[in-house]
Amino acid sequence: MPGTAIFLNRGKETAPLAMRANVEHNHVRHEHVAIVSIVTEPVPRVPEERRVAVDDLGYADDGITHVTARFGYRETPDVPRALALLDPAATEGRLRLGQASYFRSRSELRVGDEPTMARWRKRLFIATSYLTADAADSFHLPRDRIVIMGSRIEV
Repeated sequence: MPGTAIFLNRGKETAPLAMRANVEHNHVRHEHVAIVSIVTEPVPRVPEERRVAVDDLGYADDGITHVTARFGYRETPDVPRALALLDPAATEGRLRLGQASYFRSRSELRVGDEPTMARWRKRLFIATSYLTADAADSFHLPRDRIVIMGSRIEV
C-alpha cells in the first residue's frame, strides 16, 4: 500500500502487535514502514546527532526499518521531530512524515478463570493498568493520524 506507517514498539526483537494485526486483518502493508523504539538515556539531554539510529533488520530492500530514538531523562520525546532527522538513504527511501499513519497497540485486560493469582489481585492489576499516560500526548503524535489496533488478554 502506498504511504508511510509508523509503529511504536519496545524493541526490534519482535514485530509490533499493531503491525501484525494490520497485516492479518486488513491484508496490507505500507510501502515504507518505520518501527520506532524509544530509549530514555541516563543523561539530561541527547544531542540531535545521536538522537536516531537506523537498523534495516537484515533486509535492505523490504521497506521496513527499525529506528531507535534516544531522549534524555529531562526531555519530552517528540517522535515526529526525531523521525524528521532521518537520512532518506538510511530508511530505504523518504518517509512521508506529513501524511504518515501512526499505529498503536492497545491491549484490553480481562479477569480470566486461570488460577494464576487471587481474583482481587487480578482486578487491582487491571485497574492500575489504566493509569498510564496517553502515548499520543507523551510522544507528540498527531492525533488525526493515529490508528489503534487492539487485542484482549486474560489475566
